[in-house]
Amino acid sequence: MTVALAGCVESGREDQSRATGETVACPVAVDETYTGTVRIGYQDIPNGDLIVKDTGVLRTCLPNANITWSRFASGATVIQAFGANSLDLGLLGSAAAARAISAPLHLDLKVVWVHDVIGAAESLVVKDPAITSVAGLRGKKIAVPFASTSHYSLLGALQAAGIDREVTLVNLQPDAILGAWRDSGIDAAFIWEPTLSELTRNGHVVTTAADTAKAGKPTFDLAGARADFVAANPTFFEVWTAVQNWAVRQLSSDPEGAATHIAAQLGIPVTEVRKQLAGYVFVDAAAQAGTAYLGRQLGADLQSSAQFLLSQGEVQGLAAPEKYTGAPYAEAATVAGGR
Repeated sequence: MTVALAGCVESGREDQSRATGETVACPVAVDETYTGTVRIGYQDIPNGDLIVKDTGVLRTCLPNANITWSRFASGATVIQAFGANSLDLGLLGSAAAARAISAPLHLDLKVVWVHDVIGAAESLVVKDPAITSVAGLRGKKIAVPFASTSHYSLLGALQAAGIDREVTLVNLQPDAILGAWRDSGIDAAFIWEPTLSELTRNGHVVTTAADTAKAGKPTFDLAGARADFVAANPTFFEVWTAVQNWAVRQLSSDPEGAATHIAAQLGIPVTEVRKQLAGYVFVDAAAQAGTAYLGRQLGADLQSSAQFLLSQGEVQGLAAPEKYTGAPYAEAATVAGGR
């Protein structure tokens, strides 16, 4: 497999603003005792995290905390920030989390929340209408952000089609993928929303993350946090998890309002957000604390992802099994799910 590297985009940019200016009441008891500093990384992905950011509800619940939000382009840049100790909590995909725990990085991370289960919201888009299957991409150039869930899903799709050594992969961040697509620098891209919708304006989907999940390679958008920070700040995570759980409930109880907040953060129409949200599954705290997610299964999924990445030469080695199985942190979700 030939690998081409591309330039970087702005990541880790501090963003304190809310697009709507509307503030909502704290869904749990306000905690004025917490005075810590928390550096949160987010991505432009339509899920509850953007609702939390747009409403400012975390500041309402923790009025004396020093909270900063910084935008990141992909899981790879979030991993870099964790490695540089410049981030406490951030959104990254399950493949990026598995990579971070594995060699050579060996980052000590906890997974504290599942923002979403990825379905058709991450897909492989092809420009040539004559190509109707993954196998038809033999010899083509495919863009994907390396160390992302899309990268993991793409590798699985290419392997299943038997062409994983017969394509050129180009490491591009979402904004750069749009430019390369417009300039005809790539033939296809495996990417997430909202970039995905831009590409399908003159391209078509040949497979999705939902398809690769059915083949045994599920992917998730997760909230990862430094293990030492989690251990030192259990109170913060109880409140933060309760707020994330509130946002998930908003997605089902007030879908129009939830989509309005997300649209304000992404700068796109509400109707477009509602379409994008259909490509994800959102799980509340009670379910996340159970066996299927933070309770047990997610750790096994991370280990399976790492093993696959190793087989593809994407990591140098595996960590001890307990590093994967011990990564999920269910304590705060258990508390939030019982409220």
